[in-house]
Amino acid sequence: MTIGEPRIRVEDDRLLTGGGRYVDDIRRPDELAMVFLRSPVAAGRIAGLDSEAALAMPGVVAVFTGENLKADGVGRLRSGIKVERPGGEPMLDVECPLLATDHVQFAGDPVAAVVAETRAQALDAAEAIALEIEEAPAVADVRKAVEPGAPIVWPGAPDNVVFRFERGDAEAVDRAFADAAHTVSLDLDITRVTACPLEPRGALAEFDAGSGRSTLWMATQVPHRFAAGIAAVLGLDKGDLHLAGVDVGGGFGMRNATAREGAVAVWVSRKLKRPVRWISTRTEGFESDPQGRDRFTRAELALDGGGKFLAVRAAALGNLGGYVAPNGLVSLTQHVAGLSGVYAIPAIHVAVTGVLTNTQVTAPYRGAGRPEATYTIERLVDVAARRLGIDRAELRSRNMLKPEDLPCRTALGFNYDSGDFPQAMRLAMEAADWDGFGARRRQSASAGRLRGLGIAMSIEGAGGPYGNPSGEFAELNFDADGRLHVLIGSGDSGQGHRTTFAQVAADALQVDPADIVVETGDTDRIRDGFGSVGSRTVISAGTAVTTIARRLVEAGRELAAAELGSEPDEIDYADGIYRASGSNRSVALSDLGKRHREELCIADVVAPDDATFPNGCHICEVEIDPEIGRTDLLAYTVVDDVGTVINPLLMKGQMHGGVAQGIGQAMAERVVYDDNGQLVTGSFMDYAMPRAADLVMFDVRSSPVPTPTNPLGAKGAGEAGTVGALPVMISAVCNALAPLGIEHLDMPATPMRVWQAIREVEREKEN
Repeated sequence: MTIGEPRIRVEDDRLLTGGGRYVDDIRRPDELAMVFLRSPVAAGRIAGLDSEAALAMPGVVAVFTGENLKADGVGRLRSGIKVERPGGEPMLDVECPLLATDHVQFAGDPVAAVVAETRAQALDAAEAIALEIEEAPAVADVRKAVEPGAPIVWPGAPDNVVFRFERGDAEAVDRAFADAAHTVSLDLDITRVTACPLEPRGALAEFDAGSGRSTLWMATQVPHRFAAGIAAVLGLDKGDLHLAGVDVGGGFGMRNATAREGAVAVWVSRKLKRPVRWISTRTEGFESDPQGRDRFTRAELALDGGGKFLAVRAAALGNLGGYVAPNGLVSLTQHVAGLSGVYAIPAIHVAVTGVLTNTQVTAPYRGAGRPEATYTIERLVDVAARRLGIDRAELRSRNMLKPEDLPCRTALGFNYDSGDFPQAMRLAMEAADWDGFGARRRQSASAGRLRGLGIAMSIEGAGGPYGNPSGEFAELNFDADGRLHVLIGSGDSGQGHRTTFAQVAADALQVDPADIVVETGDTDRIRDGFGSVGSRTVISAGTAVTTIARRLVEAGRELAAAELGSEPDEIDYADGIYRASGSNRSVALSDLGKRHREELCIADVVAPDDATFPNGCHICEVEIDPEIGRTDLLAYTVVDDVGTVINPLLMKGQMHGGVAQGIGQAMAERVVYDDNGQLVTGSFMDYAMPRAADLVMFDVRSSPVPTPTNPLGAKGAGEAGTVGALPVMISAVCNALAPLGIEHLDMPATPMRVWQAIREVEREKEN
């Protein structure tokens, strides 16, 4: 058995010693540099764009605009999901051109592509372009965008509303609230963030005039869907674009949909018949990378006299940005399952309104709607416990689904298939020394500090869509030396696919993982694929690899029977060897692979039976200096049920990374636009990322309950850390501030915000 072994990643030696192969490491003969001229204003009509001076500058080869693309029949990006507008009208089709044509939608909207022999020449030429924009009023705040008289972001949407998504039974919720002994309501501001990967986005495109094919080097989590999206918008056949495999220096959802810049690079290289490179700067990334979250939610919880949950109601405004990204609706519509929490809640209704603003588009960011859902229910539970005078853990326990309740269909229609939520909470409380907190709080108080303890129960839908999960491609074949190759369609954005899927295949085939080569990311080498998004990779690709490996064993059994002079049902297989029953005749699978490469090349797209529901309990402890508002993280414990754990080291690494990103949003990170739609947080001088000194060593523990929805029993772990980190950090901060009478504080809990909240309470007491 190799599943469950804590194996060190085989990728690490290469990546940690500078052997990574990223987009900017690749060089092509006679390549050109491309930069984008971006709009300096958030809204307005393009009245003029004169590139004559730029074209006359040294080294400049061309300047392309949206009109050039339009004349060439290049299409526009559209949402891949359709939801109705209020009243049942079709959803507004907000098309996104690769380069803005008639008008600009946000500060940073690309309006021209400048191509030159060197990057410096292209940058100089971009500054020489005379761009005239008739500036219009802008709106950046999602709440202001739906107010009467707000600036209109897109023609045809006078209310700035693109869609309204609802799920649950509104009438049942209304009845429950009418009969409730207690109700709790909260306004929750879930802030906008950006991914900030170590590797900025970039693209290198090359056209082969002989074959008519283009090759694109661009980091992505979804190679085949990414290539198909670019081909479609450029009017190419899918086979005309080869997305070459490269290493990915951080994805986090940012790299999982068709990129405007990548499509432009392919088009320009085909026009000029020369390779074209674009590499984003960090500043450009802040204004042009897809951003995440940005949601305002009004949430309510109804309880009976004994503290039992009766109903939840949530109404959210989701900020889509100036356009609708191809995957922009995913976070707002596909991942509301966690609003049920791990609790027995008889009635739930959620309504999400998608709103346009003059800001960069929002798209899935680690968690993609799941952290928002868990944050909403867990903040409601914390506040309800405080108002009712019930211990937070006790209130959760009273309402928590028990193992014997599962499988259970929630009020939102999702089927929780497996789990032991009470055990996760008990184990986490024991590990975090929950009962000893009182003494630690008194110790902090004696030093003039405020100590807080946070708790959050998390659950998320993973590997979906729910009820119809997407399949993944896998191929197993042998090379001439008899070495097994595993090809998977999921793009590796740092999760350790070459280690994980070698273990999965080795377990199914009973061979050594060191004898297996895993390949991913290249659309010529790998025929098909869905991609690595939504905590789905082990679930979907693991299902595919396991299923194909089992088929391979059976195909090999037929060949072994012929070679060993036996019937297939007389052939036993174990440890990579076929043996004829009752004899000493045997043949190795690898030897069969050498001789029968075609027959033992097995490939297919395979889907799990359904989505899964990773869950767990997060507990953290903080200390606040009330004089300066600084919050120090003291301890962080998580007990998670991600189903079968393939590799504990990699699972903990995923959890650590997810927790760190959640802490970043809860405590520091926030994308800010001013009232004119200008980006205020355009660099790391303004956008605060968590540093190593801000964190602690997380205590990550596992309490797995395998799911029956796939052959591995895996539930997914890539986003679980973030899902629990957001609510638990704010829970801890609010618990620390509770003795002062502060019930809730919106994220991020920066020193300034905490200090202001404390000072406001002091002023109220003085008055």
